[in-house]
Amino acid sequence: MMMVVGDLATQGERVHNLLSWRDPRATFLFSMFCLVACGVIFLVSMKLLMTFLAFYVMRHPRLRVFYIPSVPQNFFRRLPSRADSML
Repeated sequence: MMMVVGDLATQGERVHNLLSWRDPRATFLFSMFCLVACGVIFLVSMKLLMTFLAFYVMRHPRLRVFYIPSVPQNFFRRLPSRADSML
């Protein structure tokens, strides 16, 4: 009984911290996102959601438009150039 009450208190603290952000606009947007996500998961079957997720993950490489550079490439891009030091 004590463990269940402790788990409920932990979840309550998490909900309280989630709803007491300093930015009310971010709290509202996150709450609306969670509400819409719950509605979609409730209304659409899990088999259909998993099918869409599988098609998204296995899409052709040409359709992957978000290019994330590697760590060394990103590091060297952020280093100052000679033109920056001349100013």
